[in-house]
Formats: sequence, structure tokens, C-alpha cells
Amino acid sequence: MNKSKTIYFCKSCGYESAKWMGKCPSCQEWNSFTEETKIITPKGAVQKSYVSDSVAKPLRLSEVEGSEEVRLQISDQELSRVLGGGIVPGSVVLLGGEPGIGKSTLMLQLASSSGLPLVMYISGEESVVQIKMRAERMGLKAENCLFYTETDTQKIFNQLKKTEPSLVVIDSIQTLVSTYAESTPGSVTQIRQCTSELIRYAKETATPVILVGHITKEGVIAGPKVLEHMVDTVLQFEGDRHFSYRILRTVKNRFGSTAELGIYEMQGSGLREVNNPSEVLISPHGQELSGVAISAMLEGNRPFLIETQSLVSPAAYGNPQRSGTGYDTRRLNMLLAVLERRCGFRLGVQDVFLNMAGGLKVVDPGVDLAICMSLISSLEDIKIPAKTCFAAEIGLGGELRSVNKIENRIAEAEKLGFETIYIAVGNILPDKMNRKITITAFSKLQEVIGAVFG
Repeated sequence: MNKSKTIYFCKSCGYESAKWMGKCPSCQEWNSFTEETKIITPKGAVQKSYVSDSVAKPLRLSEVEGSEEVRLQISDQELSRVLGGGIVPGSVVLLGGEPGIGKSTLMLQLASSSGLPLVMYISGEESVVQIKMRAERMGLKAENCLFYTETDTQKIFNQLKKTEPSLVVIDSIQTLVSTYAESTPGSVTQIRQCTSELIRYAKETATPVILVGHITKEGVIAGPKVLEHMVDTVLQFEGDRHFSYRILRTVKNRFGSTAELGIYEMQGSGLREVNNPSEVLISPHGQELSGVAISAMLEGNRPFLIETQSLVSPAAYGNPQRSGTGYDTRRLNMLLAVLERRCGFRLGVQDVFLNMAGGLKVVDPGVDLAICMSLISSLEDIKIPAKTCFAAEIGLGGELRSVNKIENRIAEAEKLGFETIYIAVGNILPDKMNRKITITAFSKLQEVIGAVFG
């Protein structure tokens, strides 16, 4: 007969303790223990999860077949780019995001129009009738997709053995229940057990699995932190529900770059792929206002232009405010110090607010020059000339530093009709092609300020 006892699990690393502790002795996290009931099975009892008919054996790398990279091509180009060029067979992808952001919509679109022979969409949150209603509203036919509503992992594996799909979508992992973990759905034990069974199924059958995960109020994926270490790829679906644009960002990817991102627009018929991010990140009014500058930035291997907006005003209270939306506030303070020390602008008594258009979080140092120009434009209330963009990093001495892949940035600016781009002298490369855009290179920030504002 099974017995039960109360134990405590660390949500960060899965450490097990007989009593609650404020600090985890394994990962040093504070207040990470949760109480659960554990079932103790009798001695000699055997627990089985999914087991395939094949028997694995140790192999040398030279004996492994299929050394060439083979990926499943899907119709969603934004998702394909974020995954590194397609879905790797046998990989497990974890997709996280806030409630209502569009995770289920994205997965339903993928399952319905992926271009794969057969997709199994398993939902633990909606019935098949509810899924059909949503698919009809979005105009999806989903002829190559099977829908299955179940939370028991063993019943799910029985259906997967019969159908042998090309792709499995689980919505969501927090709703699944394994009979070999006697605890409530969504608990640390259940999430870890169900994920382990699905990972074993994916590796043994070379079938990719996509797991949809819930987000806690702290903004992290619900469940143990070890869950993100177990899977191959972790994707984060971000965006403000009050706006129509969504950003799909790679947090972890064993088979590709973690710097890629995809952009979608939420419409009444579903999510639309935004192939040209500049249409999102540049306002249609252009540069008709002071404090606005356009930067040619790079996210992964993808160049696009983004609008930086600044507002500089005298501090009404004692301490000046510094606020950056979508940008590191510490780096903003560094740029303000450079402008004051090297260029003579009195910004120490000014409130400074910076916003990166489109809700994008920018880490590319190539936007430094555009931010400095937008700050000066707002401080002096002078508009930056239209069809002008910037791409350079700012050093502590006020010098312009070169940025990587400047050719791609210049080509993107030229494609969008910009007439002038300011770069660092170190980025000048021999280019035999005739470009319509004027490339102006400087070595000091003061020189750019004089050229733009006179």
C-alpha cells in the first residue's frame, strides 16, 4: 500500500527537503520552497513511462547516421527564423508567455498550416468544440492536424503510438498529469515528471514536441527552473495586450542562435507575420518631432531600423529622474555622463525619459549614437533632418566605435529610402557598389553633433 508524506521542493533547482527552508542550500535562492504531498511506493514496484521498441546502444560519432543538419521546414517564417531555420527532429521546445498574449493562437496556426504531413494538437485547457470555434473564427481548415483533449500522459502516448505524428503540440504542460507522480496538476513534481516523459518520447522517436508553458506573476515560466534546462529550446512570447504587436524571443536554443526574434501582429483572424520589422518600429509620421532619431540596429543576423524617442525637461523636484523603456538605464546614465563631460551639455539637472518604439528591448550598442542625438534634439528642441539614421557605439571618451555587420545596416537603411547614415570611421570598408544613400563617417561624437545640428 502506498504511503504519503509532506515534502518541500525548490522551484529553482528541484532540491528536496523534509522541512521548509528560507534559503535553498543547493542554488542559494530565497523563498523558493513549495509544499507538496509525495506518494511513497512499496519496495520493488516498477514505474514505466513511454518506452519505444528500439534499444539504444553506445555509438562513436563516426557511426552516427544523419550527420548533416536536417530540419523540418514550416510555413511560419518568423517561428522558423527564431528556431534557427526550422524544427530539429526530436527536439523539445518550451513556449512561455503571459495569459492572453497569443500562445495558443500561434500554436493553432502552426498546427493547422505547418506544411507537415500530420500534427497532433493536444489540449488540456480547451475542448475539441472550443478549438473548432476558434479555428473557424481564424479561418483555419486544419486538414492535416489531429486534435485531442486529454491530460493523462499515458493515454496521450497510446494515441501517439497509433498516429505517429510529425509534430506534437502540448497546450499546456501545466495541465498534464502523470500516473507515476502522485501530486496535483501544475505542481513541481508533475511538471518535471510529465516533461521527462515527453522528452524521452521525443528523443526515442525523433518527433519534435512543443510545450506551451504558463507564466507566474513574477514573469517566469511556472514550475521548477530545471524545466528550462531539460528542454532544448525556450521561447518567450512578449508584448502588451493593449497593443497589436507581439515579439517572439529566443531565451535558449541548443540548435541555433539565441539572438533571433520574430515579430507578429495580432489581428481578428489571428497572428500575422511581420516580415519587415521597420514598419512596426518606425512611426508613420517620420521625424517631424524633436527628440526622435532613427537607428540602424541588428538583432541576431537581422538588421532593421528602430525609432528612439527622448524627452528632456528641467527637473521639477530635487532629484532628476532617469527612465528607459526597452533600454538599459545604466547605459543611459553612461551616455548622459559622456554628453555632459565630453560635449558640455548640462543634463545633470534634467529629467530624462527614453523610449524604444514598438516595445522592443534593445541591447545592441549600435543604437548609442541615435540615443545621444535624440537626447540633444529634445534638449535643444531641434528636429533631426528627415531620412537620416545612425549606427555607431559611443565610448567613454566620446569617440565613435565601429559596430558589426555595418553593410547589412546600410543596406536596410537604403532599402527603406533613407538618404544619410552616420557611422564610425572604423566601419569604412571598400565598397565598389554604387549606393544611393550617403555614408558619413566621423571619429568623435562632437563632430556628429556639429554636422547634424550645425
